[in-house]
Amino acid sequence: MTDSEQPDDDSMREVVERSRSGAPAVGEAVRDRFSSDEVFQRIIAAADEEVTSGSRELFFSGLAAGLAITITFMLYASLTAATDSHPVLSVLLYPLGFIYIIIGGYQLYTENTLPPVALTLERLASLPTLLRHWTIVLAGNFVGGGIGALVLSYGGVFTGDTVDAARYISEGGFGVGTVPLFFKAAMAGLVVAGVVWVGFASTDSVSRMLVVYLAFLAIPLGDLFHVVVSFTEVLYLFFEYSIPLYGAEISLYSGMVGFVVPVLLGNTIGGVVLVTLVNYFQTSEERLEEARFEGVSRRLTVPEWVFGRAAGRSYVPILDATEATLFAGEGYRIMVPITNPRTDGPIVRLAARLASSHEDGVVHIVHVVQAPERMSLSSGDAGQRIANVSAQGMADLRSTAAEYDVDVSTSTVVSHRSFEEVFNMARRTRPDAVLMGWGDDQLWSAARAERPIDELTNQLPCDFLILNEHELDTSRVLIPTSGGPDSDLSAEVAKVLADTADADVTLLHVVDGPENRGQGELFLANWAEEHGLENAELVVDDGGDVEAGICDAAADKTLVIIGATEKGLLSRLVSDSLHLDVIHDVDASVLLTERPSSRSLRERLFGSGRRATDVSGGVERDPERSEGTDVRSAETRDGDRDGAGRDPDDGSPDGGSDAAADAAVDEVTEDDADGADADETAESADDGPEDEQPHLDETFIADHDEADEEAADEADDDADRGDDAR
Repeated sequence: MTDSEQPDDDSMREVVERSRSGAPAVGEAVRDRFSSDEVFQRIIAAADEEVTSGSRELFFSGLAAGLAITITFMLYASLTAATDSHPVLSVLLYPLGFIYIIIGGYQLYTENTLPPVALTLERLASLPTLLRHWTIVLAGNFVGGGIGALVLSYGGVFTGDTVDAARYISEGGFGVGTVPLFFKAAMAGLVVAGVVWVGFASTDSVSRMLVVYLAFLAIPLGDLFHVVVSFTEVLYLFFEYSIPLYGAEISLYSGMVGFVVPVLLGNTIGGVVLVTLVNYFQTSEERLEEARFEGVSRRLTVPEWVFGRAAGRSYVPILDATEATLFAGEGYRIMVPITNPRTDGPIVRLAARLASSHEDGVVHIVHVVQAPERMSLSSGDAGQRIANVSAQGMADLRSTAAEYDVDVSTSTVVSHRSFEEVFNMARRTRPDAVLMGWGDDQLWSAARAERPIDELTNQLPCDFLILNEHELDTSRVLIPTSGGPDSDLSAEVAKVLADTADADVTLLHVVDGPENRGQGELFLANWAEEHGLENAELVVDDGGDVEAGICDAAADKTLVIIGATEKGLLSRLVSDSLHLDVIHDVDASVLLTERPSSRSLRERLFGSGRRATDVSGGVERDPERSEGTDVRSAETRDGDRDGAGRDPDDGSPDGGSDAAADAAVDEVTEDDADGADADETAESADDGPEDEQPHLDETFIADHDEADEEAADEADDDADRGDDAR
């Protein structure tokens, strides 16, 4: 074979990967090491799994690592006494505790100066997430080390010369100056972080363990310091010899402040700067491209990266083939998260009506099924079984949406979370709008929408419409407005309802007193003309009380559409807010709308939560930077479509099959959860710590393409038969 005929490395690698037996076609072509980009990808994948772990898992993993470090201190002291402080023999078993940590997959703080930092550098995790991770792991390490020191002191583990050797080792760091101590610790941090990088670059376990052993042997041989070992040594002196809390050269205070803290800083700087940054910048710009769907950027925004707690959700794997299809689709897409196919028909019907005003309207129905915390979705067929039953249960919803001549796609998401999955799905599929229900019968009605810091930093992925339904009737619509992008979205919805369902629209503007009535009437007339609502009834309330004005005007209305306030819609869903007051005080259904915006941090922190009644001001947002999409079509459809004149709530979908589907879903969930009942399922969103995020493998997503295509074919056949009959 000539040189020109030699297969390149990538093609040969493809042959190897596709080989049924796994044997290479040509042995010389098998690569014995990973490229730097591949090593980085492996680190990122592992880091994402660690960072998205719950607080409990992280802490106890760190606790196990701290206890393992106790083994290192114990063997170091024992061999020092047994070998009469021989410089080499006394440290031969020093790496054993670290080997336990590596093999056991425990969380050691100094190891975490590489993977989570790499994830943060890629803006796949935020700085607060990194600090949270470090804090939990370090706390676990210190607690484990403290327990170990307590056992070594009071458990009689050390005897004879070993006691003196342990004291000699523990007091060694007190005599080192702060600057040398810092740099010795920095070199130790370099060693540990380097071990992590080389470990991910290793292709076999033997090589990995050999590197781990030799690297950690360098710490005692180089007279370096590791923060968890140092912490354990200081506590050993405190427990064994009752060193004073402070006021002496060797005290608990001097040990922590003058010894442990410099070592902690040195380990951190050494790992982050000398290893992580250097290795990061020696990778290529394409270091993550293979792991991302083409054209999709999942990096956090700068405000999210600096202030948010999001871990960016696992990017490996981020998409499957069916989700990629959603990205490729054109047209106006509305995502409709539902929790009960039997009762959520009106929401789907409203979404279909809004989508029908576009030439290529699509309704994407997402059934969110919340699984008990102890139910594993990463193994077995529980998720697929639930998805299969869910696909059958959504048959009537497909028919409901298809009545409005829109394309329909359905998906099922089985997760331990509910509310959070709505946003994850929206970020993955990128719809133009999300329409979701809110009420006592919804899983997410009791969820905490976002913690305050998230509300300050995170941006909505698209337009959001949240419906609190009271036997939805869209015949008489009220829109309170004082201007702004969110009121624009409300107007767009009302315009569609007026054009497709002959809805009567009333516009309300509240001013502070009778002297402002003229100005308010002028504002409202101009606003109606700008939004194509010239035929709407205009009402100006001069009482100055927005809530009372809305309640009075809504007395004979069937639907109230309210735009978000300065504080934002989602955060106000779980607080004492104007929106919730209106929901409780009016008999009509309420539709809350919010459009993505670039509100500044100041506006988020100090927004009053009420829209200004100044007709010229409204909400201080830049409409040019609002990313929402107009729900109105470029051309209103000619005339009323078939069924446009019927009551939009004309009977919810028949619940017979859906009831059976829900029962089957519950049965599968209960079987796999060892008897967890439905109430536990509904409440599980609040069971765990608020800062936990589920693993990606704990979320099962299935798109029902075959069922959707069959439903679409049946609808076409019915339409053809109808044409033939005519």
